[in-house]
Amino acid sequence: MRPSAVRLLNILVPIKRAVDYAVKIRVNPEQTGIDLNVKHSMNPFDEIAVEEAVRIRERLKDAVKSIKVVTIGPPKSAETLRTALAMGADSAVHVEIPESAPAPEPLGVAKTLKALIERQKEGVDVVIMGKQAIDDDAGQTGQMLAGLMGWSQATFASRVEVDPEQKVANITREIDGGLEELRCNLPVIITTDLRLNEPRYASLPNIMKAKKKPVEKLTVAELGIDLTPRLETIKVTEPLKRVGGGKVANVDELLAKLKEAGVTGKRA
Repeated sequence: MRPSAVRLLNILVPIKRAVDYAVKIRVNPEQTGIDLNVKHSMNPFDEIAVEEAVRIRERLKDAVKSIKVVTIGPPKSAETLRTALAMGADSAVHVEIPESAPAPEPLGVAKTLKALIERQKEGVDVVIMGKQAIDDDAGQTGQMLAGLMGWSQATFASRVEVDPEQKVANITREIDGGLEELRCNLPVIITTDLRLNEPRYASLPNIMKAKKKPVEKLTVAELGIDLTPRLETIKVTEPLKRVGGGKVANVDELLAKLKEAGVTGKRA
């Protein structure tokens, strides 16, 4: 009896267009959020996810059939997809929303990704995504997607090894007390931490090739998803400016300064 052929892996990498990490954040005049008329780029944690997907293919060679990236965002998000394609992804999906639409919340994103996964005729074996986006710092989408799909999950990954023959992934994840090693059955949801890898720069030839790679456009209506926010932002304000400190010569002067500031001690 001949052994059954090993199923080739299909990797999905969700990415997000966010305010560039080097931009100084400012609150908009209406105090409804931050000023978005600044430079945007791919969320850094998502860059790590794209890089890891490409490295998995470099390690496993022909065992990886496809790397597909997906984003949910306005038309300008297409630039972010092209960046991922230039890094080594094969194809992309753009779930387009209006420029004026509010940013999707983690649950809405997870439901959209679930609907997208269910549309893939050849299935999805590994989803690799950033552990959080640097704009909202929610860090919830990966976990919610794993819950909705009923799949294995490994968050804050600092090392990833996929065994397509055994249909498992061995993942080292960062926790408060150190490192934790997990063995997950495929399909699996993986969220990336900073120390997983250092993303490559896309070369000029790959940037040119990326322009010819396929990008499928969809709407949330086609996926049957409602992205209406469940949360309402009442007001956004900048933190109070820090007041400079000072030095004191001795304990008596320190106590005097505290008394002036209205700080009084209490007897035990």
